[in-house]
Amino acid sequence: MRWYGSMEPGIIFPMIRTSTLFTLLLLSTVMATAAEKQVVQPKEFATGRPFSPGILANGTLYVAGQIGQDLKTAKMGATFEDEVKLCLENIGVILKEAGYDYKDAVSVTVYLTDIALFNRMNPIYVPFFPEPRPVRATVAVNKLVGTAQIEISLTAWKDPKGQGKIKAKK
Repeated sequence: MRWYGSMEPGIIFPMIRTSTLFTLLLLSTVMATAAEKQVVQPKEFATGRPFSPGILANGTLYVAGQIGQDLKTAKMGATFEDEVKLCLENIGVILKEAGYDYKDAVSVTVYLTDIALFNRMNPIYVPFFPEPRPVRATVAVNKLVGTAQIEISLTAWKDPKGQGKIKAKK
């Protein structure tokens, strides 16, 4: 018995054509989705780096990890608190360039070179994010680039069709 069982030869060829058509449709959908991926490159950020400051894909903005470095002077914040503020302000520049705001943030990852800095970070961090605040993970690492003590990456989302909203609980 062949793989196609007892089917007539005339039935197999239309099936192959149908599966080829399905494969072509699937490929075109994937290619169209890939075409929607856009680089977010604010003028304040240097070009030619091995990463993009942000990528916008299908309503989701992925912001690369930012350190507490002044975008104009390239100097690190004088204090840890200054670094935190500069990180978040740099993220704000990317958000704004993409047409987003801190209220659109859904997930934040914070990297600290010393977990003891956690309690000093929160008072600067919290005012940037209105309720409901994004989910957050804070991770202690051995080292960050240069003398950075903190790096923050963020994911933001806007529903382009206004769908998917959860009804508020009463």
